[in-house]
Amino acid sequence: MPNTTDQVTTAEQLAAMPNDGKRYELVEGVLHMMSPAGSEHGEIAAKLLVRIANHVEPRRIGKTFAAETGFLIRRDPDTVLAPDVSFVSFDRLGRLTRHPGYLPLAPDLVAEVVSPSDRFGDVETKARTWIEAGVLIVLVVDPQSATIRDYRSADRIQVHSDGFLDLDDVLPGFQLDVADLFA
Repeated sequence: MPNTTDQVTTAEQLAAMPNDGKRYELVEGVLHMMSPAGSEHGEIAAKLLVRIANHVEPRRIGKTFAAETGFLIRRDPDTVLAPDVSFVSFDRLGRLTRHPGYLPLAPDLVAEVVSPSDRFGDVETKARTWIEAGVLIVLVVDPQSATIRDYRSADRIQVHSDGFLDLDDVLPGFQLDVADLFA
């Protein structure tokens, strides 16, 4: 991710930027422009969001968020990331259920869908950044290989290419049909 400017270094400065139609993340005080997602990326992210939201909403266990949602996961230097899909339990949200700005917390679960232009090292670094911030499950969804890398910690990573991915520890009763997500 290229550095686009040296002027934006805080979450507040990022939030105050005029809307130029581009998406940005702030990583350790450095602004990064994100390329628009391709159609396959968008379709898979949407399918995953719908499956999770359809499980979460009737159970009233938390909130799901789409790709434009920024999470302020570190201060000084500030880091604001926007995963493709996220879930935050009501326990973690607390009183922030109607928060207008970046949510100042790490979600319970995030999913990052890999784009063809993404470098493996960058995706791995982002997954580890989420884990270090306190995310309980990070899913790296790779359409090219039709696999999901499931991070539960920096050392506990499993790769799934078929079957059901059990996310019960964060989404009670939820299992993701891996092959169906890529169908």
